[in-house]
Amino acid sequence: MPEEIDRVGSVSQRRYEQIVAELREVVEQQTQGSFTIGDRALEIEPMRERGGGQQVAPGQELFTVSETLHRLAEDIGLAYRTVEKARWTASRWPKDKRQKGVSFRVHRVLAQIADEAERFATIAKPPAGKTRWTGDEANRKVGRQVERPASPQEKISAIHHLARDEDVAAVVTSDFLKRPTVAAKVSDQDKVRVVEEFTRDERVASQVTTGLLRRPEVAYKAMSDDTARHQVNQAQVERGRQAREHFEDTNPVAPAVRHIDRTVEFLDLVTACHSFVAAAGRAVPGLRDRTLGEDERTIVHENVAKVRATLDWIETAVDTGKVDMDGELARMLRGE
Repeated sequence: MPEEIDRVGSVSQRRYEQIVAELREVVEQQTQGSFTIGDRALEIEPMRERGGGQQVAPGQELFTVSETLHRLAEDIGLAYRTVEKARWTASRWPKDKRQKGVSFRVHRVLAQIADEAERFATIAKPPAGKTRWTGDEANRKVGRQVERPASPQEKISAIHHLARDEDVAAVVTSDFLKRPTVAAKVSDQDKVRVVEEFTRDERVASQVTTGLLRRPEVAYKAMSDDTARHQVNQAQVERGRQAREHFEDTNPVAPAVRHIDRTVEFLDLVTACHSFVAAAGRAVPGLRDRTLGEDERTIVHENVAKVRATLDWIETAVDTGKVDMDGELARMLRGE
């Protein structure tokens, strides 16, 4: 007799087929046994209907029903959940609709199909390309997670199921993003969203931003955004202010520097006034024998009002040391 090449585990293909045939008979006996348990549990406690005519699903039994089923489970040496599920499954499959050769597990899964006609028709016809129902095929039919994912969507669902724990999800995500081909397939929008999530911590955001702005092309594009540029400028001013305050609070030469600063500010103010007077002295004579239009006169008058208000502000600052401007002046200088 030629040596058999095809083997399944440690047995030949022929022996494997014998074992399958034997175990199918065992499974059929178990199925009949499970239905018997369910039928007897139904006899003791028939199914109740809640509002809308729907049967009460496992886990939603009334207290008295639960007590009875607990007692039955203990008396026959089974878990309460086993008895409860058997009772519910039996209620979904009248005896003449139970399919021979289909396991009790498949009956239990397909029992979730709400419409009776659809449920009975479904179990009588195995999936396309299959000779019999399997647990995974039944789960696919009702939209449940399968044990052996085949399609990409099933594999994705399996990953989501396994990564429900936050710690597990964090490790899995980190490992995935370390694979260049995986990271390359993430859309730009999702990448931006991930970066935003990862940089909610101010310390992390600071490190990431510093690293990004060291890249000339990134810095150039970032500064093209008015808001980003304004924030950077504001940050530079704030950093300078903090450095100045630290210097004034801690450095022994700070008083001398403050005196120099005041002198510089005085010179800046005098220079600004002189520049204005000089510029006006050059521009005004040019108006001789020239009549401005109404729009031109309006613009000049508006600017003269700004200058007059600014001069009043300067006088107040010089006399009192107060440099705050009122709201009207601020709006005027902004051109509002």
